[in-house]
Amino acid sequence: MTQYIDPSPANFARFKDLPRDQPIHMLNLLRYRDQAAYPEGHGHAGKGWSGQRAYQEYGKTSGPIFRRVGGSIVWRGAFQTMVTGPDTQRWHDGFVAQYPNADAFFEMIKDANYQQAVVNRTAALADSRLMRFEPGEGGAGF
Repeated sequence: MTQYIDPSPANFARFKDLPRDQPIHMLNLLRYRDQAAYPEGHGHAGKGWSGQRAYQEYGKTSGPIFRRVGGSIVWRGAFQTMVTGPDTQRWHDGFVAQYPNADAFFEMIKDANYQQAVVNRTAALADSRLMRFEPGEGGAGF
């Protein structure tokens, strides 16, 4: 089974080609490694952290940058079961991050401190999905 941690060049190019001046929602689906996989010599290598613990470190170290660019979490949940979809697609956590616009997302990922923090995300995840959506109206109907 193919695993996805970072965007492919083609997917990232499509993301960059979309409008940058409107709010965006980013759906994140996360499957953690049993044991975080830090590069040799990294300060957290050898600590025996779980993937979930490494992702918590990612949140702690990237959170100030995420908030500075105007990001917020609009929904968060813990996976329970697949209702429609392949049985092999199991996730530990999911959340929707909101950005005021795509430029805010780009500002975040270009930040030098964020680039240091993202090693925690990479060490944490066995698989993930990141999908961009245009925010829509909530309500009682589909």
